[in-house]
Parts: sequence; C-alpha cells; structure tokens
Amino acid sequence: MADARVVVTDYDSEWPRTFAALRDRIWPVVADVALRIEHVGSTSVRGLAAKPIVDMTVVVPSRKEVPLAIERLATLGYTHLGNLDIEDREAFSNPAGLPRHNVYVCPVGTIGVVNQLAVRDYLRAHPDVAARYGALKKTLAAQFPNDIESYVFGKTDLVLEILRAAGLSADQLAAIERVNRRT
Repeated sequence: MADARVVVTDYDSEWPRTFAALRDRIWPVVADVALRIEHVGSTSVRGLAAKPIVDMTVVVPSRKEVPLAIERLATLGYTHLGNLDIEDREAFSNPAGLPRHNVYVCPVGTIGVVNQLAVRDYLRAHPDVAARYGALKKTLAAQFPNDIESYVFGKTDLVLEILRAAGLSADQLAAIERVNRRT
C-alpha cells in the first residue's frame, strides 16, 4: 500500500483514464453490492501534483455489504489489508501487473469516504487552494523522501483547513486529525 519512497509529480492527464480502466475492471464484480466507485485522492483533481498512485473507493450502502465487497475484490487478486487504523475504510493491495493504485471499500456517509470526497470536491472547486496544496506536497516530498509519516503529518494542517472549509463537523475533524497525527 505505502511505498518506501515519497515521490510527488506534476499532474498527469492519464490519471483519469487509469481510474476509468481500473473502475471498469472492478465494477462488474461489485455492481450488485456497491453504489459506485469514486476516484479520490490527489490524482482525481485536475492540475494537482500528486504521488502517482490512483486512489479509488468502492462505496457500499452500509457496513453489512463490506464483507461481500472484500470477497468480490479477492476474486480479482486484491488482498484485504484491514482498515489501517481508519474506521470504515477497508484497504487493499493491488494485483501485480496493473497500474499503481489503492482500492478502498467504505460504507456511504462514513468518515472514510466523507473525508475523501470533501477534500476532492473542495480542491476541484478551489484551484488556488489546490495549487497551494500541490506546492506543499512537493516541498514535503523533497524534505521527507523516505518518511511517509512525516509527509502526511506535514499536510495535516492544510487538510484540516480544507475539511473545515468544506463543512466537516468538529468531531469529524478531530477523528481525521487523530489518524493523521497518530495522536
């Protein structure tokens, strides 16, 4: 899931096409248990510098569908990694031979997906903040090329600012801060 080296690159117009190809591969096995598959993370924001790894979330109607979605993804070679300390966000390693990507399964309306969509949608609507975020990510990647935790920690204040502006509640912000700062 996490790479040893933190690399942030300029936006690549192939990222949306990579997402679409991966979504088209996954959707047939989860279509009867999922609501949709969302392109999330920095690769989902046009023009934003990012780690060149496409993030995607399979959104299911409730926690009850999560085990079945996990089983279905396994048929495509995805290995379930657990929630990686983020409640209601199940993570997977991807099969060899595919473009670099992360897959998550989240019940609709839970913090695991609300956080992802709020950041994505806010950055899409505010290119000035997206540019600021991209510059910060490049600086942090240069400063912490072998330390993903420091890279994530360094982004936390700006991410919380974005989420606050996007309207997340104090409880939601506190939960996200706990994970990002490991407090």
